[in-house]
Amino acid sequence: MRHLQIYRFIAEVARRGSIRRAADHLHITPSALTRKIQDFEDELGASVFERLPQGMRLNAAGELLLRHIRDQNADFERLQAELSDLAGLRRGHVTVACSQAFIDNVLPDEIAKYRADFPQVTFSLDVRDNVMGISALANYEADLALLIDPPASADVQELFVKHQPLCAVVSKGHPLLESKSTRLRDCLRFPVALPRQTLAIRTLLDEATWRLKLQAEIVVESDSLEFLRSFVVREAAVAFLPQSGVPPTDERICALPISDHDIDPLRVVLGQLRGRTLPIAAEKFAEQLDRRLPDAR
Repeated sequence: MRHLQIYRFIAEVARRGSIRRAADHLHITPSALTRKIQDFEDELGASVFERLPQGMRLNAAGELLLRHIRDQNADFERLQAELSDLAGLRRGHVTVACSQAFIDNVLPDEIAKYRADFPQVTFSLDVRDNVMGISALANYEADLALLIDPPASADVQELFVKHQPLCAVVSKGHPLLESKSTRLRDCLRFPVALPRQTLAIRTLLDEATWRLKLQAEIVVESDSLEFLRSFVVREAAVAFLPQSGVPPTDERICALPISDHDIDPLRVVLGQLRGRTLPIAAEKFAEQLDRRLPDAR
């Protein structure tokens, strides 16, 4: 840090090729500038300029020094930007790709809480499940991806993994509410409303149904979790949603966690692109999600 000023002076002399022209630009006398450069060369143990009749030119040592100066300047500018972000002095932006389960209450709650502390930070939210969420990271279309049971990918660095149960979702007064524990075979005694096979939870349901040798009466399929929630209010069917996909404020429905004897808890993964340095705002938002999202295990 103590060399920042002399680095700036040397870079200016190198740019202008003249002590006098650089001194005029830096608002310093030529003799003072010459003395500062000589003092630095003495400390360095090597001269960095060739003194020519027509001006000043970097020698080989000076070229190495100039490359170092540029690296230092870039690092210092990055540090200043990150400190500004931390202090809330700059407007930051965070782009999140997420599974549908998190758009009704989890991310609205967390984004509002974050912005209460950092009101200059803005957000973009894209609903993308699994493979599409990973693609958003790989294409730099999202800083973070909050996904349910995403496939393994060399592109993704997992920032955290949480677990939550898959729930049977029914209307108030449904006979399934009388059961002491929610087993998949009990759910399949009723018509079911299933997510389409493009969603990770459908794959888990199909695998569990096959393994337990059960049959399901599928009356409707949809790639919209909102539609499935709304449908069970209108017919005595059972839908299956991640716990986060059931808004606690919706008094029309109940969510019953399915026994982990039948289906293991879902993996909730927050990821970023491997090797990418996140903006400070995105990094801090990831830390908040890690602290606040519950883990069923």
